Amino acid sequence: MAPDEWIEACRADEIEQEDVIRFDYSERSFAIYRTDRNDYYATEGFCTHGKFHLSEGLDMGNIIECPKHNGRFDVITGQAKRAPVCIDLKTYPVKVEAGKVFIRL
Repeated sequence: MAPDEWIEACRADEIEQEDVIRFDYSERSFAIYRTDRNDYYATEGFCTHGKFHLSEGLDMGNIIECPKHNGRFDVITGQAKRAPVCIDLKTYPVKVEAGKVFIRL
C-alpha cells in the first residue's frame, strides 16, 4: 500500500443515514459512518476502551456509542465524549466518488 493511498471501502448506498458499517482491510478494521446530514466519515474500528467493534454500536448523528460500555465518540474528530472512554479514536479522510466510499490510510 502506497502512502496516502485511497482504498475503496464500500458503495455509498450500502450505508443508511445514521448508520455505521465495518470495513476490514489488510489486517486492520475500520468503521465507516453516514451521518443524518448524509456525510461520510471513517475511524478505526475498535473502541479504545474495551476493544469492541464500533459497527455494532449505536450511531446518533455524529456520535457513535460503543456496544459494550456505552462510551461515546465523535465520528468527525474521533474525540472521546463519554466515560468510560478517554482515548480518542484515529480518524481517516473520506471521499465519495461515482457512488463509492474511499478512505485514505
